[in-house]
Amino acid sequence: MATHLSAAAATVSWVVVEWLHTHRPTTLGAATGCVTGLVAITPAAGFVGPMPAILIGLVAGGLCYLAVQIKRPLGYDDSLDVVGVHGAGGIVGAILTGVFASVAVNSSGANGLLFGNSGLLAAQITAVGATVAYSFLVTLALLKIIDWTFGLRVTHEHEEVGLDVSQHSESGYAW
Repeated sequence: MATHLSAAAATVSWVVVEWLHTHRPTTLGAATGCVTGLVAITPAAGFVGPMPAILIGLVAGGLCYLAVQIKRPLGYDDSLDVVGVHGAGGIVGAILTGVFASVAVNSSGANGLLFGNSGLLAAQITAVGATVAYSFLVTLALLKIIDWTFGLRVTHEHEEVGLDVSQHSESGYAW
């Protein structure tokens, strides 16, 4: 139930924020919002009830839409919006687990902030910080190794022709 409700709520909030921002919602936005809700509820699904799942989806949909929008001003390449959807959505879900978790839903878990346990929220924030730092550093190291050995970019000419043709000798589209 939590998974379904979070995905639905994130779809709605993504579309609403997109509508407010661009004055036209898109089906790609709705689909991305749905994925955002699924990402955000993943750490919390077995520990929160239906209403917190809706709140997690609502928060994640709007925040992840905004996270996707900042890639252009910041100038990083994220063609599939992995940072904005999976990165931001995972962070939102992990932190909100520390807010909404309840032993009434799962007696093997712990209560979150709303049920008197600020320790779980602190632990979730610490875990998110450690995960972000570790992921950033390992990714940076791997990118440096790949850049030194093979290179990270193709030539400008290969980009102009298209990677399907220049790298694979195939055409992905028949035009």
